[in-house]
Amino acid sequence: MDLFLQETNQPKNFKDLPLAVRMRPVALDELFGQEHILGKGKLLRRAIEADRLSSLILFGPPGSGKTSLAWCIAKMTQANYVAINATTSNVEELRKVISGAKLAARNNQKKTILFIDEIHRFNKAQQDVLLPDVEEGRLILIGATVHNPYFSLTSALLSRSIVCELKALEQPELLKIIDNALKDKDRGLGNIKVKVDKKALNFLAKICEGDARRCLAALELSVLTTQPDQEGYINFDLAVAQESIQKKAVVYDHDEDGHYDTASAFIKSMRGSDPDAAIYWLAKMLYAGEDPRFICRRICILAAEDVGNADPMALVLANAALQISEFVGMPEARIPLAQAVIYVSCAPKSNASYLAIEKATQDIKENKVQEVPDHLKDANYSGAQNLGHGIGYKYAHDFPGHFVKQKYTRKKVRYYEPTNIGYEAKIKERLDKLAAKSAASQGVS
Repeated sequence: MDLFLQETNQPKNFKDLPLAVRMRPVALDELFGQEHILGKGKLLRRAIEADRLSSLILFGPPGSGKTSLAWCIAKMTQANYVAINATTSNVEELRKVISGAKLAARNNQKKTILFIDEIHRFNKAQQDVLLPDVEEGRLILIGATVHNPYFSLTSALLSRSIVCELKALEQPELLKIIDNALKDKDRGLGNIKVKVDKKALNFLAKICEGDARRCLAALELSVLTTQPDQEGYINFDLAVAQESIQKKAVVYDHDEDGHYDTASAFIKSMRGSDPDAAIYWLAKMLYAGEDPRFICRRICILAAEDVGNADPMALVLANAALQISEFVGMPEARIPLAQAVIYVSCAPKSNASYLAIEKATQDIKENKVQEVPDHLKDANYSGAQNLGHGIGYKYAHDFPGHFVKQKYTRKKVRYYEPTNIGYEAKIKERLDKLAAKSAASQGVS
């Protein structure tokens, strides 16, 4: 077993462990992020603090704190704690842990917590071995996985566990973790004199995409491999940070010109039907660590505003890219994003839908708001006809071509003016035919 914790002494080789391991929190207040499940008064926090934890499945991206949360529980609980990794474990080892848990329960009335990292690697038979003892409460399971457990774990195991999703850490939270590591003299780098460049810290916290383990590993590598200056200080600047993570910084700040200028160029390139330029700005944003959801929102808005009904499939594809990117995550999400960007860039353009809602909104703001015509009002209640509601309404499907001339506003309005481009040309043609049909039937119906 790769981890068996006692509550007191640290191992003799503690200082040789990676910084990310040494800095693992030993109390919930040291664990940053995950307020949605660990905030004051939340069920999971209350269960941990009261030492009344039942089996638990933690899933979330790498470095979000799954192992750290299990470590906290191990330090806070009165139970025995055993940890294994599903990639190297097997049924024989599970049976040994279960036997040990039963023995501990008989001898000293202690429960056993079994932490299984990458639990999705266990097949159904291996998962089923855990069921009886998890069911009886002799074994408290904490499983960690980067995959959605509803797809990778059996329903029987899930029904006996609390399932909690951990989110990728935000940049401010990573900055706090880095700061703690630099100041902590017992577990961190506090005994080393380090001059820190704020740009380097922000770059590291941004480029690691919410992964605290990766962030601390890069920090440790930088500090331990950089030669001190004449005064004995390690200079942790942007160049060192870039080298430690093997990725260069690009001018792209989420709250400064780099972000807004790049997003602007991205949108205008798609609107201008230049797929190559749009792909370039997409690549820059993804490389700089932009949230794919932000990019998807921009594609969806542009597909509706600038392509519109000239090619209705543009919005469908943009929405599909949004859903798929959230499902598969980075780096694979870049592929459906690229497909959507190219499609929207190459699609015929029309902003007629955008102009229509703008004109209608302006009309609402500046003029008297029209009352709904009586024949269009809801008539599905007792007494509606006494008020004249619904009387005279013509059901379009009762007429040839599923169309009949009828007033839908008290005052005639005209907002949507379709172009002759793409599919919108067909829409214009149909509306023109209906208008001609209305004119021909004027005074008849």
